[in-house]
Amino acid sequence: MGIKVDIKKKLGDFTLDIKFESDAARIGILGASGCGKSLTLKSIAGIERPDSGSIQIGEKVLFDSESRINLKPQKRNVGYMFQNYALFPTMTVEQNIAAGLDRGFKEKDERVADMIERFSLRGLEKHLPGQLSGGQQQRVALARIMAYSPDIIMLDEPYSALDQHLKERLQHEMLGMLQDYRGQVIMVSHNRDEIYRFGEDLLIMEEGKISASGRTTELFDDPGSISVARMTGCKNIVEAEKVEERRIRIPKWDVEISLSRSVPEDIHAIGYRAHFFEPVWGEREENCIPFNVSGFDELPFERRYYIHPAGDDPGADLICWFIQDNERRRIDEGAKPDYLKLREDAIMMLKKD
Repeated sequence: MGIKVDIKKKLGDFTLDIKFESDAARIGILGASGCGKSLTLKSIAGIERPDSGSIQIGEKVLFDSESRINLKPQKRNVGYMFQNYALFPTMTVEQNIAAGLDRGFKEKDERVADMIERFSLRGLEKHLPGQLSGGQQQRVALARIMAYSPDIIMLDEPYSALDQHLKERLQHEMLGMLQDYRGQVIMVSHNRDEIYRFGEDLLIMEEGKISASGRTTELFDDPGSISVARMTGCKNIVEAEKVEERRIRIPKWDVEISLSRSVPEDIHAIGYRAHFFEPVWGEREENCIPFNVSGFDELPFERRYYIHPAGDDPGADLICWFIQDNERRRIDEGAKPDYLKLREDAIMMLKKD
């Protein structure tokens, strides 16, 4: 079962205009606040009505403006988890789980009991949402959705209001709870780490449109364009030009890079992630840059250097070089490296947006 979405909707000065299709079990949508992520989910769920287009899950058409099809939300069999979980505050845990079920009393009670057991909520059946922790509330919200066996589950920034420690733990729990679910799950977030851990397929949204789509790992490894590289968290993006078939020049770093692969004609910049620089002591190797340290930040398990190439224009953007704890100890025990080496496999060739 796959999803097909091709819709347009105008809200004030904002226009949502997206088209995507995916059979992946886990789909991530990454984008800054206000880019249209939540509006996309609400359109699929039937909370918002697109101006035109179509939405289809498997063989089931949820919306088609030409055929005048617009199923009501309760007829779409779509599970939607809101940012704040949207639990009914005056209902108990078991009442919240039962709220979406349209079954006989006996069958409903059996289904609720099954969800209580499955989501480790035993002993909390009579508790109100206000008496639950954030993780417990999340489990109740997901249990309520899973109780009616939706064709697709959509998670709208499910960790946005949590602190970092709780966020990481609940991400792990969420993936575990969804492990046996055979339908598709879409999660939207502005956090690239959450999306990377979650999604098989990735959609990157900017200003109401999809700017890139594909397999998540492939888009992070090879974003293709400057804007997508930024969205995937690349800290170092610098203009580059092709000088030979397998050679590029980076003017601001005053270096030429030799490659074993061909350089595309439309290259405009390279992207290089901050953790991939390799320190070199002694004689300069190929694809190395001499550098001076401008400053650094000390974190518990990482040090973040901000550097500029030796002889570079002082007004140029600083280069970010991040090192883990083991490398930090090595540098602290010896001298500063003489050069930083760019790994060829980590160089991302980027076109202009």
